[in-house]
Amino acid sequence: MQEEYDPNIIESKWQKIWKDEKIYEANPLPGAEKYFITIPFPYLNGNLHAGHTRTFTIGDVIARYNRMQGKNVLFPMAFHVTGTPIVGLADLISKKDPQTLNVYESFHKIPKDVLVTLDEPEKIVDFFKKEAEHDMSIIGYSIDWRRKFTTTTPEFKKFIEWQYERLYDLGFIVKGSHPVKWCPVDKNPVEDHDILKGEEATIVEYTLIKFRYKGYIFPCATLRPETTFGVTNLWFNPDVEYVLASVVSGELEENWVVSRECFEKLKFTDREVEFVKTVDPKELIGIKLKNPTTDNTIITLPASFVAGDTGTGVVMSVPAHAPFDYIALKDLEKEDLSDFGISSDDISNIKPVSLIEISDYGEFPAIEVVEEMGVKNQNDPKLDEATKIIYRREFHSGTLKPNTGKYSGIPVSKVKDDIIFDFTAQGLAEKFYEFSEPIICRCGTVCVVNMVKGQWFLNYSNPEWKNKVRKCLSDMEIIPEEMRTDFENKIDWLKDKACARTKGLGTKLPCDPKWLIESLGDSTIYMAYYTIANHVYSGVLTEENMVPELFDYIFLNKGDSKTVSEITKIPSDKIDEIKSEFEYWYPVDMRSSGKDLVPNHLLFYIFHHVALFDEKYMPKAIAVNGFVSLEGEKMSKSKGPLLTLKQAVSEYGADTARMYVLSAAEQMQDADWQKVGIESARKQVERFYYFSKDVLESGCQIPSPNDPRAHIDKWIESRIQYYIKEVSEGLKTIRTRHAIQNAFFLIYNDIRWYHRRGGTLCLKEVVETWAKLMAPFTPHVCEEIWHEFGHEDSIVLSSYPSVNPEKIDIVSETSEKIIIDTMEDIEEIIKVTKATPSEISLYTTPQWKVSVLKIIFDSISQNDESEGKAVNPGPIIKEAMSDPEIRKAGKDVQKYIQKMIKEIHNIPSKFVSDYLKYSISEKEALGHAKEFFEKEFSCNFFIYDYEDIEKEPDADPFKKSKFAEPMRPAIYIK
Repeated sequence: MQEEYDPNIIESKWQKIWKDEKIYEANPLPGAEKYFITIPFPYLNGNLHAGHTRTFTIGDVIARYNRMQGKNVLFPMAFHVTGTPIVGLADLISKKDPQTLNVYESFHKIPKDVLVTLDEPEKIVDFFKKEAEHDMSIIGYSIDWRRKFTTTTPEFKKFIEWQYERLYDLGFIVKGSHPVKWCPVDKNPVEDHDILKGEEATIVEYTLIKFRYKGYIFPCATLRPETTFGVTNLWFNPDVEYVLASVVSGELEENWVVSRECFEKLKFTDREVEFVKTVDPKELIGIKLKNPTTDNTIITLPASFVAGDTGTGVVMSVPAHAPFDYIALKDLEKEDLSDFGISSDDISNIKPVSLIEISDYGEFPAIEVVEEMGVKNQNDPKLDEATKIIYRREFHSGTLKPNTGKYSGIPVSKVKDDIIFDFTAQGLAEKFYEFSEPIICRCGTVCVVNMVKGQWFLNYSNPEWKNKVRKCLSDMEIIPEEMRTDFENKIDWLKDKACARTKGLGTKLPCDPKWLIESLGDSTIYMAYYTIANHVYSGVLTEENMVPELFDYIFLNKGDSKTVSEITKIPSDKIDEIKSEFEYWYPVDMRSSGKDLVPNHLLFYIFHHVALFDEKYMPKAIAVNGFVSLEGEKMSKSKGPLLTLKQAVSEYGADTARMYVLSAAEQMQDADWQKVGIESARKQVERFYYFSKDVLESGCQIPSPNDPRAHIDKWIESRIQYYIKEVSEGLKTIRTRHAIQNAFFLIYNDIRWYHRRGGTLCLKEVVETWAKLMAPFTPHVCEEIWHEFGHEDSIVLSSYPSVNPEKIDIVSETSEKIIIDTMEDIEEIIKVTKATPSEISLYTTPQWKVSVLKIIFDSISQNDESEGKAVNPGPIIKEAMSDPEIRKAGKDVQKYIQKMIKEIHNIPSKFVSDYLKYSISEKEALGHAKEFFEKEFSCNFFIYDYEDIEKEPDADPFKKSKFAEPMRPAIYIK
């Protein structure tokens, strides 16, 4: 092995060998178990970054682990380029936009002379697809690159056309009006990849409640239409610009007073709106009008918290159930409102109207929670939490009171749809759509909710389609399992979704070619395309011969190869071969992805599979992981900050980057990429290399099964079996942190202890096993160690370690733990006393204490008494004193029982259980380490059991033996 660990040399060497030997090129192997894993293909509007590293490396680890399990693994990759982001980026570069040039030069590390040439979408695609493949290669991903494509290659577009023809034939593509996220400048729907800010935003359906005054309507947007019965006043902001607008919806024409911002948003709805005039806010405040649901008189009041760009700029007030409204009214009591013609009596006469019954609260929940939390005014940050508490409680456990009429007694959680239907039919309400947070398109434009007419939609609201998806989901493995509920909820909430746009890159919609299929619409079943993409790579499949009949036969088993051959001119046996490859690889065994794709891509992935494919081809499993931030900040390709994958590998090495990101967080937890953490990971990989090098140079050989093993050899072999089990369980459940914790950090501690204890017989075998355990995580350094240890075959294709039951030795493990704990106790005593020992004596516990411990442990186990729960000593004392041998210890028994029932929960239960089950001889166990102790402490060691002391009392001159307890000998240091 090289004297110095140089990751660049080692990693580039093995990457070339793997590529030359085509180790990752997967072809069907009859009789071999296959494993097909995919991860989301990256969007090519920038270089890959550390955030990609987590999802992609998890996928690679799963692929490598299953490959070493003996499975035939297919792990392909492609590149997503459709939609408007790349077009927008090319436009910004061509205009030499300073911010864009700075971000891509500073964060993406693209030289300026190269960057300015990327002024056309095609140039961006060509540049970043090469960069992405290079970056995935230098970090060591085990990808079959024969199957790569971009979503604008002609062959893939033929596949997408076929998909949408079939969805249209099945009635899943419909035309109509629907609210969509919309860029007013691009005049296109925007999807997640098109968004610069507000990626998490959703379209929220509000109810507009119409309050009437002298021929005008003051519409109020609310998510809680049931609270209209409790409205006592309306809020207007005196600093917001309001307008009077003519609003026509069908045959209904009305005059609405709304904020200027709302008026602009109304233009994008299915209403006809026309500006009439600007309205002075002061004219709107102090008006008295009627609550349309109760006919009670209410008043309009000033409020600075009303935002013109949220809802309509007019807000209804329900002080009994909305903490904000109650506290705002309290604040107004202190103000002079005479400029608005409002008297103090007008405010004091406003009485909250209670309309929701809720347990734990009285008549006015909002007032109670404000007083409980000590909310002082409208600027108190506790007000948001107070609002969340009340809304949550009322929604989940509230019921409507008699003053709501026919809705009395109905749970709040179930009444909303009925109220909306009734209010709409009575002309009291309309639907209104708003974003959950502002959205900015990548072109820099503030987006709106647009009610698009003549828009093509995927009919995701179709009940039959949803039921099939639910059935599929119920048969799938979801990792982690707690995400299943999230998927189920998203299925319930999913509505029809725009599937076409008029600008950007993409495939034409077959049923209406003036439209392009939107960017998420072509990333739903591309996994099936992977199974045939190698034949595109070889030239067998071309744009010309990839006709619908070919796809029907391969993927849907419709038609026959002879007919398809006549149409495509591809030999029928070749067509059957391609079909058999799809049938071999499908379904997808694992789809691993980031959690941001749950409500869109991962959901659509299931929807489209159940729509098109036979049930036997349904996805088997989905694994979801969290995000990666950079030193606490969210990474962004378009804004920064950013650590590119290439930069991470260049600075730290592929194996270090992989090891760090895999161990930084577990499953859904978010990871934070920190310099101090990655530096620590680099040192760990170096330690692994140098320790292996030392073992190799020591000349250690692997023992034969018949070679005699010392206690410490049996211990390390047994511990290795434990780690094999833990790592495998971690990888099967995609808990990479747990897996790497056991595969590296914990096992390393045990190997160092084995080495310190003088163990040499098993060192080489242990390091080889260690290298195989770590191979999915840090493949390059493991391949180097494996090769230097004399193996000609690649570690990639070796068998992953499996538990050998014959090597599990509980007696050795339990005995060694006693040794380790005793060692720590001695070291602690020496540290505290600052003594230099000349002689150390150990005294093991008398048998009666072991017997008592067993009675206590059995009592706790049988009664299933949990940790921290008080144990009744009475029955234990009674049982113990019935034993003549125990009874000989007299009063010491009761003292020991009282002590142990307090302390036993601090001792690992498995340690106690194994100690008792296998009747561990502590004298024998400690005897295995006598020479080790003498070497470590440079003094003589003596080990006595209780019988020795009875025979030779002088061996315990200071009566230390009475302090001995099971698993913890008494210690005397001379």
